[in-house]
Amino acid sequence: MLLKITNHGPLITATNYWRTDAATAGNLYLSTNAGAFRLLVPPLLETIIPDLATGREAVISRGPWPAGKQADALEILLDDGTANPWSCHLDTRSIDRLPLDSDAGKEWVFTVWTRPRRMGDRPHKALERKAYYRRVEVLPWLKPWGQ
Repeated sequence: MLLKITNHGPLITATNYWRTDAATAGNLYLSTNAGAFRLLVPPLLETIIPDLATGREAVISRGPWPAGKQADALEILLDDGTANPWSCHLDTRSIDRLPLDSDAGKEWVFTVWTRPRRMGDRPHKALERKAYYRRVEVLPWLKPWGQ
């Protein structure tokens, strides 16, 4: 099934993501639009949202990921000021559009989306944080913004 996302600026107004094989398998998906990184969370992983919510800001790093055997990938880090913040790595198959190099250093918005609460509802925005994007030498980077 081809993934479709309908946008209103940084907001997701509709998507078929939750009916895709990727969502059924429990795979996260990252979408970018209008200065926002939007993380789509499948039902199997909705339990991570309280951990994500502890982060004060999101830091998205892009670079090669040798451990994942990927020449290009993204790391999402929710910086909560601890030594072990929540993070994940996504290869380019789990991202609709990679940010441009010229987007590095800019402030973005990071939002987390879950399936609609009721049939016919729009996707649910479960979390919003400021975010920063950077290019790095190699993933995992796992450093707060500015390091």
